[in-house]
Amino acid sequence: MLLLGEGRRGWKALINTASTALGLALAVALLWRVQAEGATAYGVYLPGNWPVPYGIVLVADRLSALMAVLTGAVGLAGLLYALARWQHAGVYFHVLFQLQLMGLYGAFLTADLFNLFVFFEVLLAASYGLLLHGGGAARVRAGLHYIAINLVASLLFLIGVAVLYGVTGTLNMADMAQKLLLVPASDRGLLHAGAAILAVAFLAKAALWPLNFWLPPAYAAASAPAAAVFALLTKVGVYAVLRLWTLCFGEGAGVSAGFGGGVLIAGGLVTLAFGAVGMLASQQVARLAGYSVIASSGTLIAAFGFGVPALSAGALWYLVSSTLAAGALFLLVELLERARQVESDPPELDDGNDALPAFLDAEPLPGTNLDDDEEALIGRAIPAALAFLGLAFTVCAMVLAGLPPLSGFVGKLAMLTALLELARPAAWGLFGLLIVSGLLAAVALMRAGIRHFWVAQDRPAPRLRVVETLPIAGLLLALLALVWQAEAVLGYMRETADALHAPGHYIDAVQGARPVPSGRRP
Repeated sequence: MLLLGEGRRGWKALINTASTALGLALAVALLWRVQAEGATAYGVYLPGNWPVPYGIVLVADRLSALMAVLTGAVGLAGLLYALARWQHAGVYFHVLFQLQLMGLYGAFLTADLFNLFVFFEVLLAASYGLLLHGGGAARVRAGLHYIAINLVASLLFLIGVAVLYGVTGTLNMADMAQKLLLVPASDRGLLHAGAAILAVAFLAKAALWPLNFWLPPAYAAASAPAAAVFALLTKVGVYAVLRLWTLCFGEGAGVSAGFGGGVLIAGGLVTLAFGAVGMLASQQVARLAGYSVIASSGTLIAAFGFGVPALSAGALWYLVSSTLAAGALFLLVELLERARQVESDPPELDDGNDALPAFLDAEPLPGTNLDDDEEALIGRAIPAALAFLGLAFTVCAMVLAGLPPLSGFVGKLAMLTALLELARPAAWGLFGLLIVSGLLAAVALMRAGIRHFWVAQDRPAPRLRVVETLPIAGLLLALLALVWQAEAVLGYMRETADALHAPGHYIDAVQGARPVPSGRRP
């Protein structure tokens, strides 16, 4: 796409769409294969054909395959939405978008700390360009804060990796997990310091309080398709914490077992409370969506900090559900604002420009109750575009607030059930915050819905392109599919959580990988 130059945007869009769709298909196939081969099956690939632990290793297990599918789904939805207009706002949109997806896929599949840093930087570099895509003072201002905090986090990332390498002598995560037991007591403090520095870098990217001041303005200023993909970026930080913490500081880590768990729980609880209050205080839907991302990060970090497989399974469900809902809500933000800014002169009902048609108002029947303007009080036809926006916003609101019967409720119920079995004060704290935060989110989203849909407004029906509505509908259908296949999906999450908290099979799979003999390599 770079070689195509500044023109040929149609070819770039075609290449980008085909590549993104193929990436999603491959991710689904990878997840299907991992699921079919059982809980102890891992796909290990040595790109450079070097023996472990000296070369790069890519690993596909249940968690990484799940995150790859989530990346492909949200990425494809954001790209399809961008084809309507946002691809025209910059020359290199499609190139940046592909680099963003490459960084996300790589971060989820790598089994090497330094390559995790490389993929982090790839996705962050692309996100800098996507955040500024379209220009404007608001994007530049938010972009400077976003870039500054991520550069500091990247510096901490490098320092933490260097310390851990100096202590263990390896960057392969599975090899490091084995060698932690051999670290002498005199170096144990240095090991913990390196892990803590690395955790600060990850938690800054995961938007843990107080390192999350940059997120609401940055995500609110970004274009709709960029913001939808950005909903995944905080999950990269959460994923990195979960992967390394369960590998290196699980029950088999000796004296370092559970290191930092209390900090994760406390930080997650504060972040969840901060995100819920921020949602309630937000007057703009874009900032409300940003605070919902913070609240979901806090929920996940606190839940994973307990180190309980049953709680982690519910949190993994919640991770998928909240990410899909946040991505759909970010795409909806622009359409909602456009609906509020429609001129008072109604447009033609059908301009042939791939827009959802509006229903025609019929003459009221005799005996119908009329208002002061002699219009029917009951039975008014709702324009199709407005009906779509209202239904989509309602589904997103119910999922983010955790209201039944949608997927957000299933995830929260699974976590609440697991918390009831833990006789710990912190568990009761998370239990209460999950309920209170859901109530605050419901109030905030209900207020936003009233402002956009229920308040009397003399506006014509908004015009929506089909290409803008299809990706939103796709994400919402994915949320409904989670509920439809709830037992199967929850079973997958339980097996994923069990494998995470018993990482022996992961370590054996990575350590047992062997280079392909030179004569047989394809």
